[in-house]
Order: sequence, then C-alpha cells, then structure tokens
Amino acid sequence: MRGGFRKGINPKKLNQMMKQTGINVEELNDVREVIIRTADTELIFTEPTVTIMEVPGTRMYQITGTPEERVPISDEDVKLVMEKAGCSEEAARTALEAANGDLAEAISKLCEE
Repeated sequence: MRGGFRKGINPKKLNQMMKQTGINVEELNDVREVIIRTADTELIFTEPTVTIMEVPGTRMYQITGTPEERVPISDEDVKLVMEKAGCSEEAARTALEAANGDLAEAISKLCEE
C-alpha cells in the first residue's frame, strides 16, 4: 500500500515514531464509567476504553464503547411525581427513570399499583 501504513506494522515502532513527532498516546486504566451530559440527555459509557492523545498544547480523549442514553431526572420532577402519586422519593425517582423522564407515564404507573 503506497502512502499509508503497511499491514502488520509493529505497535512499538509506531509509538516510537509518534513520540519522535511529539505525539504521545496513552490508555487510561481502570475507567469504570464516562458520562457525557448535554442540555437534555446523558450518554453513559460503562467500562469504556479511554485513550489520551497528547500533542504539544492539546490533549484529546477518545472514548470507545457503547453508550446508554438516559434523560436526567430533576429534583423538581421527583417532587411533582411524589405529590401527584402520593409515593416516596425513591419510588418516584425509580418510576421516572423507568419512564425515561416522562412525568405523566411515571405518575400513571404509580397510581395503577
């Protein structure tokens, strides 16, 4: 293959070449969980592989794994469900998590029980 890496390149040689150009690649060990929070959702990576690539002045993180998408549950939502369904905080939070944050569905399920 011209212009690219040959199949079977030695990883030690590749790391050595990268260090010579000022690039350092390191894997973080024992990472249990990575959470990415956006305005309306969370992506939770359990047992991901995290690699740090460092070039002078910049640090980049690469996360490899399969995320679970979850809607964050606010304390206000928990209080509302507790009030409307007449249940404990734990039951309200569990119902909201099962309903993926849907207030009406959580209240409805709790009132059926």
